[in-house]
Parts: sequence; C-alpha cells; structure tokens
Amino acid sequence: MLDRIALVTDFGSRSSYVGQMRLRLDELLPRFPVVELESDLVPYRPDLDAYFIPALARDMPAHTLYLCVVDPGVGGERAVLAVEADGDWYLGPDNGLLALIARRARRVRLLRVDWRPERLSASFHGRDLFCPIAAKLVEQEPLEWVPLDQGDMLGSDWPDELSKVIYADNYGNLITGIRAASLEESVRLVVRGLEISPARTFCEVPSGQAFWYEDCFGLTELAVNQGNARLALGLEVGDQVEVIGSLSP
Repeated sequence: MLDRIALVTDFGSRSSYVGQMRLRLDELLPRFPVVELESDLVPYRPDLDAYFIPALARDMPAHTLYLCVVDPGVGGERAVLAVEADGDWYLGPDNGLLALIARRARRVRLLRVDWRPERLSASFHGRDLFCPIAAKLVEQEPLEWVPLDQGDMLGSDWPDELSKVIYADNYGNLITGIRAASLEESVRLVVRGLEISPARTFCEVPSGQAFWYEDCFGLTELAVNQGNARLALGLEVGDQVEVIGSLSP
C-alpha cells in the first residue's frame, strides 16, 4: 500500500516538465498526494545522482513511491526499473540511477517493467511512461515485468561511497557522495591541496572558514560559514574530493 508519490528529477525547479507530470498524475490518481521532492538533480548525471537519492529518501515517510527521472537515454533501448526497497518503491530508468537504492536496502525486489502505453512520445517518458506506471503501482494494477538480479542493473559495480561533489545547493554548499558514517576519525579530506577540518555545525567555525560536516542527509558536505564553498574552494559538481585514509565498510 502506497501513500504518496515523490517526484525526483533533473528537470529544473522552473520547468514545465514537472508541472506536466503532476497534471498527468492528477488525471490518473485524483486527490492522491504528489510531492515535488527534488527537481534540481545534476542534469544527465545518474552516476552522481544515484548517491543523492538514498540520502533524500532517508528519514522520509514510509510507503512512498519515488518517481525518479534522470534519463539522458530517453527514447533509446534503456530499460525501465521498479525497485521495491524496505517498503518503498522507486521507479526510474536502468542507467544506474537506482543502483545504490537497491544495494543498500535490507529487503529488495528488482523488476524490469516491460509494459508500455498505447501512446508514447520519444522524448518525454516522465509524463508518458513513468507516470502511468506509477499510477498502476499505486492502484496495484497488473504490469508486465521481469524479475532481475542486482547484478543485472547498470551501476551494480559502482563504489559504495563516491568521493566527488554530487550536488551544490543555493548557498554554494557542496554535498559529496560519501556517507559521513563511513569516515573514520583518522580520515582527512583534502581539496586542491588544502586540508579541510571537520566541525559539527556552522556556528563552530569562524565566519569565512571552510569545513566539512555531516549534513541532514547523512552525507559529507563541504561548507563555508556565511560563505560560498563552491566559489571559495573552486569546486564544481563532479569534481574529486581527496580522502586520505580508509573508509569504513
């Protein structure tokens, strides 16, 4: 039983595409809650966004369907995946976007969805394919699907932690793909030759100083107190963060 749909896309917060998906879902599922959780994932980069989606879903309400669209291969031969993970569902393209969700779940079921609607545009599967599949999952209607092993999905060989910047927020804070719990006390983070010290929160360091901390998503984040870490450190999304020391399994 699902209670809501959360939209997670790279369409942009001012995009008409999110609005069209919401309107299509309203047609298919009148009065069913649909939440725009994140519309500004890194465009075209499922290899980065895959590490942010589990963090976005952490501590969120149970029985949620996460409709995830970062789909540079739209219109091609990439498969459509539905992942049941610890009571939630995740729907998205088979391009690695859901690989970390499947790997980290305690209970997981992985399905390739072969059902297709009668009308399907070549370039907007978020509206024309993923929304109707999401509605069928919510209504528990029959779908044509094939069970898969995790090793069959793209991204199954990606690392558990990604020492790169995977997201930059409006303040210039830089979120990495490293879960903070994986960092042992002896680990050091270095950016362009500069060692970044840890702190618990912003108010523990002077204004203008860079530091790293465990953010609200449980990820390792680089920040500058009352400043812009992206500008101060000269980092962009996708750039490497050097980890000196070992990570906990």
